[in-house]
Amino acid sequence: MLIQAEKLTAIVQAMCARAGSAPEEAAAVAENLVMANLMGHDSHGVGLIPRYIAHALDGRLTVGGRPTVITDQGAFLLLDGNMGYGQTVGAETMKLAIAKARQHGVAVVGLRNVHHLGRIGAWAELGAGAGFISIHFVNAHGHEPLVAPFGGYDARYSTNPFCTALPATPENPMLVLDMATSRVAQGKVRVAHMKGVPVPEGALVGPDGLPTTDPGVMFSEPMGAILSFGEHKGYGLALLCEVLAGAMTGGGTARPEQHQQDTIRNHMLAILVDPAGFRQDLPFAGEIDRLTAWVKSSRLRPGVEEIMVPGDPERKSTAERRAEGIPVDDNTWAAIVECGLSLGLNRVELEG
Repeated sequence: MLIQAEKLTAIVQAMCARAGSAPEEAAAVAENLVMANLMGHDSHGVGLIPRYIAHALDGRLTVGGRPTVITDQGAFLLLDGNMGYGQTVGAETMKLAIAKARQHGVAVVGLRNVHHLGRIGAWAELGAGAGFISIHFVNAHGHEPLVAPFGGYDARYSTNPFCTALPATPENPMLVLDMATSRVAQGKVRVAHMKGVPVPEGALVGPDGLPTTDPGVMFSEPMGAILSFGEHKGYGLALLCEVLAGAMTGGGTARPEQHQQDTIRNHMLAILVDPAGFRQDLPFAGEIDRLTAWVKSSRLRPGVEEIMVPGDPERKSTAERRAEGIPVDDNTWAAIVECGLSLGLNRVELEG
């Protein structure tokens, strides 16, 4: 089915409010999740809300939680998210990071112990929107591992996103590279499972180590595992994310003793850099424009309509889905409705 963004936002906001969130927090969560859907990243959209609500109700997520400062030393800032909603803690973290970068020309900000941060691009976009190069390394634990190391088939860590956003230029919108270091994000496996469709070949192995396109192997015991993108290259980047986000912040890495509570515990290292930091007349924005034009001038392969740069697919999807509505598969919608009804919302509020 197709659902307009405004309706989905209102539903998710009402659900968060029923689970104890103040209006500002409920709105932040709803707007962030729906924006992920608009951008085409259903893996990080409203399909997550039943899990969020379950964690909010039993204390695995701290409703109203805000970050606290652990250390503040010049350009360096370390925060604890106190397991608050990633949508609010992430935004507050970036506000502090931007202030640091404006003061020092660079900011190195660690955030540990926050619930799911959602689409990491949202936080990089805040940094780039303020004029900074915004670089992010993320890891996760609190649940069973999901991704196998290169050459193995036992899951050992999570999908560990890497993200970088560059400020917009006079001729181009901001460039935003936001990706899991796994072949597919776990959320995309969940979406495929809910739709009853296969995942791409080369994305998963079953518990026997053999390749499979069945997303169900990630939702039954014994579990299979997701593979890294780019074989050893994605695996190497995943380990860097694990160390930089988990070890450097003190939040912890994906060792077995961290797999507890069946929650989502994210840690993030964010680095913001002022492009004018060298205080030289360097043609940063102009060079981006010239490079982008050169890249897009390549001849197209058969069946390809245009060459896009990071951020283009999301902008295209947002325009289309704002006009046409957001697709939500029947199983995901049923889970959202069931969760809403359990919170005391009525069917008219959910489906009317």
